[in-house]
Amino acid sequence: MIDNQKIIAIIPARSGSKGLKDKNILPLTGKPLMAYTITAAKASGIFDEIFVSTDSPHYAEIAKEYGAHVPFLRDISLATDTASSWDVVKKTIEEYKNIGCEFNIAVLLQPTSPLRVAKDITDAFNLYKAKKANAIVSLCEVDHSPLWSNTLPEDHSLVNFIRQDIKSMPRQLLEKYYRINGALYIVNVHYLMCNADIYQNNCFAYIMPKERSVDIDDEMDFLLAEIMLPPPMGNLC
Repeated sequence: MIDNQKIIAIIPARSGSKGLKDKNILPLTGKPLMAYTITAAKASGIFDEIFVSTDSPHYAEIAKEYGAHVPFLRDISLATDTASSWDVVKKTIEEYKNIGCEFNIAVLLQPTSPLRVAKDITDAFNLYKAKKANAIVSLCEVDHSPLWSNTLPEDHSLVNFIRQDIKSMPRQLLEKYYRINGALYIVNVHYLMCNADIYQNNCFAYIMPKERSVDIDDEMDFLLAEIMLPPPMGNLC
């Protein structure tokens, strides 16, 4: 417990991935994908509970092997493609309350971000405290500025494709753009349970470097993460 706030890490790991079968437990340099997130959560030292939300007893056993808790399985209705992560988080908070455990802060850590490290979690949590925030969301700079993007007409003409005011502007002078990288979300539980949109009130960005912002959705992402991970004996935290 930190500052009298009880904190839970929620790692969503359903078994029905369509883009990459069983991706949450696929071996990534010898360890199941979800293990990297469990390891980082443990190494951060800020959590009272590290919970893996899964519909699969097999996934649950793997999660426990790496030090997470799975006191209950996810309801099948929340293990579909249409169920949102926030529905899972809210249901988790309610289920823990039913067994006598209440939390002030929830941290959503998606297992598809294996390059996120413990320092990212602790730095984001320190930002949460410093800002007295309702929520913190991790972002990274985009690879290519959207100012160089546009839609195309049917004939694929490039007339007016690029705005006139940026045509001759050096890349370094363009505004920076950021994307949500999916690695971590920190939210006050009371705020979450009372608001449908966590971004609208006192929510701040935690900026992560692009090299730790790979979000695995398909096989190419998986291969990229494999290349970018430190050697097995390196510091994964």
